[in-house]
Amino acid sequence: MRTANIICARSTAIKATALDGRKALSALLIACAASASAVAAPPPGPAASLAPNADPAFPFSREIDAFARANSAGLPVRDATLFLGSSSIRLWDIAGSFHDIGTVNRGFGGATTAHVLHYYKRLLPPVPPRSVVVYVGENDLAAGTSPEAVSRDILTLLKKLRADYPRASIAWLSLKPSPIRWTLRPKMAQVNAAVAARAKAEGFDYLDVGTVLLARDGLPDASLFRPDGLHMNARGYQRWTGLVDNWLDHLPPVATARNAS
Repeated sequence: MRTANIICARSTAIKATALDGRKALSALLIACAASASAVAAPPPGPAASLAPNADPAFPFSREIDAFARANSAGLPVRDATLFLGSSSIRLWDIAGSFHDIGTVNRGFGGATTAHVLHYYKRLLPPVPPRSVVVYVGENDLAAGTSPEAVSRDILTLLKKLRADYPRASIAWLSLKPSPIRWTLRPKMAQVNAAVAARAKAEGFDYLDVGTVLLARDGLPDASLFRPDGLHMNARGYQRWTGLVDNWLDHLPPVATARNAS
């Protein structure tokens, strides 16, 4: 799977002139996704026992334990922005990207919305955050969960955050397009629309972070992604940082949020 994904992702990085335009690139992206799903997973070997979180009963135990240790180490970060979700959050250089505010990163790779809900209480920082940024749901669709179920789970998570943090500003980042998961784009659009439609009523903001990752032809810009064709590189994260930073700039001042609480 890894080899197939890397080959496909590297292929999508070839300039459009070499691919003979939009049609060739579109065909290549679809072929990549198909080849990735067709490759059988390798049988478990000796290396499997060395992989982190190998216990299927507790697939994220080490990450969750690390969050607990971070909570107990030193003074809690007050008036922080909590970043919560899957690997797109975990791989983001949150502290370096938002150096002028306090941040807490609670992203763990491979997480679905169900995983975040399962570990919910153990993911929260020791003091209430000023704001919360959530990215989750993409892995749900990749695992075969229906868009309707994914939307329900995301809204359940956002409702829990709103109930626990009534004074905090909350933003959900739309599901992003990527070369390796381009065939999931229609389902992602369905989830994005369903969640966006409930934003005002449920008291959170919907941030479109997918459009900035598209090239002029409407396909994912491979130059913004890592060789795996799934995760963003530094240039891709710069675009996300700009959008989220703009959202944070329009939140109430920290002093106002603290006095209100």
